[in-house]
Amino acid sequence: MNIVKRFYRFTNRETRLKTQPGMDHILPSFTNQQIQAARSAKNQVSPEMPYAFLNETECDSDGALTEISTIFLTNRECPFRCLMCDLWQNTLDETLTPGMITHQIDYALKQLPPAQQVKLYNSGNFFDRKAIPEKDIPRIASQVQNFERVIVENHPLLCNQDCLDFQQMISGQLEIALGLEIIHENVLQALNKQMTLEDFSKAVEFLANHSIQIRAFILLKPPFMNEQEGIEWAIRSVEYAFSLGVNCCSLIPTRSGNGILEQLEQTGQFSHPLLSSVEETLEACLNLKQGRVFMDLWDLDRLYQNEINLHDRLERLQQMNLLQKVSTA
Repeated sequence: MNIVKRFYRFTNRETRLKTQPGMDHILPSFTNQQIQAARSAKNQVSPEMPYAFLNETECDSDGALTEISTIFLTNRECPFRCLMCDLWQNTLDETLTPGMITHQIDYALKQLPPAQQVKLYNSGNFFDRKAIPEKDIPRIASQVQNFERVIVENHPLLCNQDCLDFQQMISGQLEIALGLEIIHENVLQALNKQMTLEDFSKAVEFLANHSIQIRAFILLKPPFMNEQEGIEWAIRSVEYAFSLGVNCCSLIPTRSGNGILEQLEQTGQFSHPLLSSVEETLEACLNLKQGRVFMDLWDLDRLYQNEINLHDRLERLQQMNLLQKVSTA
């Protein structure tokens, strides 16, 4: 906890956040059942196909541009019910039989161009055995043998011996993406992440001690924060992640679309960040020069479709992602 206090102070232990000058708001608490009840129907996805796959270009740790095959696997829904998450929309309710995940990977890799790295994102946790069957792991390891880096996502509470075993099976570097979300403890609790900052810190230490690299997902302006707080706490969260030994951070502008966030929009407790906040936050985090920082640009063209000079501004953000320095263009 001491490392957290270097970045901020709490005035009390209640679930409170100062949202406007002179006003304190007690943050609401939502159960798993309430979060699920607010949802719409899931998308129809096939257990035999990844629900999406694409080729990405990203700045590597040595500053070079590298090609990445990114595969979004279809599998059983994550057991956690995070308030802001919409990844459940492309998941199933049952565990797949062994061989179906590896079939999805084969299918995607045959369609994608050659790449140096691969991301296997599964709308949850790669080391959740109800999502990725244990019997599939050796075959998956053989499928990714030719990649220099293998990136998967996982909840900090599920970082265990399975991570180390998979690292030993592959020839490249394993990188695990963990959702830090935000280091404001009260907001983190309200997000129903089922994780504390200590849990995150322990997961990072465990992985780093075994030469597994870490990527942190950080929210820009989660619920219960105003515009300036959203910017400031995202920057603090990036600083905190790097102080623990995280290798790179991915900033995610929080957006509605999962049901419960629409309810919070109606009560004035959530709104997506302004495009200017996206720009300001990425600039500030790059200027920290503590490690690579990426801004997730997915769907921003829709989210900010009425913004002036949108194409040029999104292109500038993409260039900053690729070059890892603030662009003045």
